[in-house]
Amino acid sequence: MRVAPNGDIFVAETTAGRVRVLRAANGDSKSVNEIFASGLNQPFGTAFFPSGDNPQWIYVANTDSVIRFSYTVGDTKASGKPEVIVAGLPSEGGHSTRNLVFTTDDKRMLVSVGSRSNAAEGLRDLIGVNLIGVLQSWSGEYPLGASLGTETDRAAILMFDPDGKRLGVFATGIRNCVGLAVHPMTGDLYCSTNERDGLGDNLVPDYITRVREGAFYGWPWFFIGDNEDPRHIGKRGDLRGKIATPDVLIQAHSASLGMTFYNGKMLPSEYWGDGFAAEHGSWNRSKRTGYKVIRIPLKDGSPTGEYQDFLTGFVINDSDVWGRPVGVAVAQDGALLVSEDANGTIWRISH
Repeated sequence: MRVAPNGDIFVAETTAGRVRVLRAANGDSKSVNEIFASGLNQPFGTAFFPSGDNPQWIYVANTDSVIRFSYTVGDTKASGKPEVIVAGLPSEGGHSTRNLVFTTDDKRMLVSVGSRSNAAEGLRDLIGVNLIGVLQSWSGEYPLGASLGTETDRAAILMFDPDGKRLGVFATGIRNCVGLAVHPMTGDLYCSTNERDGLGDNLVPDYITRVREGAFYGWPWFFIGDNEDPRHIGKRGDLRGKIATPDVLIQAHSASLGMTFYNGKMLPSEYWGDGFAAEHGSWNRSKRTGYKVIRIPLKDGSPTGEYQDFLTGFVINDSDVWGRPVGVAVAQDGALLVSEDANGTIWRISH
């Protein structure tokens, strides 16, 4: 979900391949529920550009491309065909969602691309592979990342200018960054990440973190700093000590998805600037976890390392749930909006 400057709510319907626009009735105005654009390829991330009250474009991240539609505030239908900004994003295999945000100066567009695999299974030549070469051609400084064969440009956040010119790689080793958000005060980039499976109920923790430019977050060889994945023991010992540690660890298999930062005036003042993230919920854990929205407290612009349950109640018992949160956004009036895909519902949480 993204909220337009006039309060319209834009929702990417990934499986249906379309973007919908919603507007609540207000006074004499009628409610709106329209298909803004259709025929898209698994759209997920959307963003208005440039920032401010009068964006000229709405960008949409398909699973294999980034496109944009000409936009004037209040539009409920795309006025023409989309312009392809980035073609050929890697799209086969797992992790289809692509998210995008712009930096606060509007000079860079950041696009998250998840890994093709769970833990780089089947890549036999991980031992001794030099991955620096491709990355050096972009910046000369990025340490190491998953740029090998079918994982090229995956498990990473890619960097472009607003017209689609490739600028490099922002960060690597992030298995599946689904939620992507920029903090309104600090300008820091944050990522809500689904970590790897197959290591039991309590490994590996999902996480939400500030993403430092040039940082490497460990996938597939390590996780949460220098903890080596047992499936890749001894393959990249040279990376030890070079892995960034995430700010906030989330219970493993929570499936942390969309996130936003609260910048409204409805909730109490202590919520301003804090993060909110949707935990879609586990599918591969003996006892369910997730299925909720959490609050990420910040102090002096930095995460405290903790998180708090904010919206719960979707889990009935170990066998039954009735809601799976996906997206979080702040409505124009300051209410918090939460989408969930078990029922195709958007919830409005007011104070």
